[in-house]
Amino acid sequence: MASRKPPTIVLGLLGSTLDRGAGPRRWEVWRPTVSLFQHEELLVSRFELLHERKFSALARTVVADIASVSPETEVKTHEFSVQDAWDFEEVYGFLLDFSRRYPFDPEREDYLVHITTGSHVQQICLFLLTEARRFPARLIQTSPPPRTGSRKPGTYQLIDLDLSRYDRIAARFVTEQKEASSFLKSGIATRNAAFNRLIDRLEKVAVASRAPILLTGPTGSGKSLLARRIYELKKSRRQVTGPFVEANCATLRGDAAMSALFGHERGAFTGASEKRSGLLRAANSGVLFLDEIGELGLDEQAMLLRALEEKRFLPLGSDREVESDFQLLAGTNRDLGSEVSARRFREDLLARINLWTFRLPSLRERPEDIEPNLEYELDLYARRNGESVRFNREARERFLRFACSPEALWSGNFRDLNAAVTRMATLSESARIKVGDVAAEEERLLETWKRGESSSTREAELASLHRLLGEEKVRELDLFDAAQLDLVLRTCRESRSLSEAGRRLFAASRAAKSSPNDADRLRKYLARFGLSFEKARAAPGEG
Repeated sequence: MASRKPPTIVLGLLGSTLDRGAGPRRWEVWRPTVSLFQHEELLVSRFELLHERKFSALARTVVADIASVSPETEVKTHEFSVQDAWDFEEVYGFLLDFSRRYPFDPEREDYLVHITTGSHVQQICLFLLTEARRFPARLIQTSPPPRTGSRKPGTYQLIDLDLSRYDRIAARFVTEQKEASSFLKSGIATRNAAFNRLIDRLEKVAVASRAPILLTGPTGSGKSLLARRIYELKKSRRQVTGPFVEANCATLRGDAAMSALFGHERGAFTGASEKRSGLLRAANSGVLFLDEIGELGLDEQAMLLRALEEKRFLPLGSDREVESDFQLLAGTNRDLGSEVSARRFREDLLARINLWTFRLPSLRERPEDIEPNLEYELDLYARRNGESVRFNREARERFLRFACSPEALWSGNFRDLNAAVTRMATLSESARIKVGDVAAEEERLLETWKRGESSSTREAELASLHRLLGEEKVRELDLFDAAQLDLVLRTCRESRSLSEAGRRLFAASRAAKSSPNDADRLRKYLARFGLSFEKARAAPGEG
């Protein structure tokens, strides 16, 4: 035997304008509350009508009209008074109290909340309380007939906020998130799972927070480009209205740094012939990106901290504070924790900018992303030069083989890749990059990386060894041991796992062993210096 359908109970607010109609001619116009009971297929057992005390006469008229079109419906009125029908707090509080007092019995009755009538504030509050299941109901929305003056009851729509069809809304939201994530990646279909997870987290933070964001990673890993994309994403969401202002702190020193960042008054120092606003004021209502923030002097760090916390600061040579409300994005290739220990970076500033930190991996850590980034660089070249250049099949295969090989250091990361594509595309004939073009570029890159290792890059790597072990322990090492350890540490940083680093370091000797255990061999070597693979891989100073 079929189960009996539970009675339908409707709760609704009086529409003080629409339900009024036109006096004696009220049946000639559409009235949303009365129309609910003019649908033969919608049988309402009970109607709970909420109305303000000042509309009691209209409520009585509506009750009488409902009785004439649906005599089987029981109508109960609930009179209330509010000081301001447009006050969210007051209206929400009244409806919440009503939901707590009302004897809902969802197992025996089916509830509908009429969302069409009442002020906009009342409608929104009804929606929120239904969504929160304070009203264990579905929504019902009524609409007028298509022709004005028609005596037809119009239409209605049932809206169940738990129905799976509303997953389409969630799906659209997910699609929007994916589009935002792709936007941050410049539309590049990256394949590295860890990098994709990082960008997904960054997208959520970028659209939900105005707190500082710190981007770390080696030089050329894309911090500047990503910072600009974050700004463009926030601007598209109307979260910022001001400009994107960028500064490389490595180029700022002394009074020039103070002046560039915070501005100065005329005559503040020798050569200050004109007043200057400064980058912080220029970034008001927008985004300020300070690349290489670890290069800032301690005085500039102190002023930046105050500007972040209080949104105001003193320009150089001024006794009057100025204000600027900006979001800070910062970039660095340094280990700021080590810089704090060395007293080169303020601990309180690091605490302020370290709430959201994202480390961008090097190109060597993302070999699977070289191919899609190669396509991106070719498209970028075409947009800049108005000429589409492509690889032939053999040249493309050779370049990708080289790009993912151990000998490809990519010490400049994406800057190296961009330069390589630009050179090959420029020197190619008939807009086709051939094997000979790739071979010449491979030779050029290897020579560049070799020179780099023997100069500034080498110095940076040795500096990282000092920061990792400390000056005293490094002095105790023989030159041979220090050079060997430095090579091991660089290999660890360039490898994705302990096993990969071991295979690279012991490639020749492992061939003579029947069951080589390169990972264990490397682990024991690092332990001699009190190091683990994780600590060696995170050693500061890359880039």
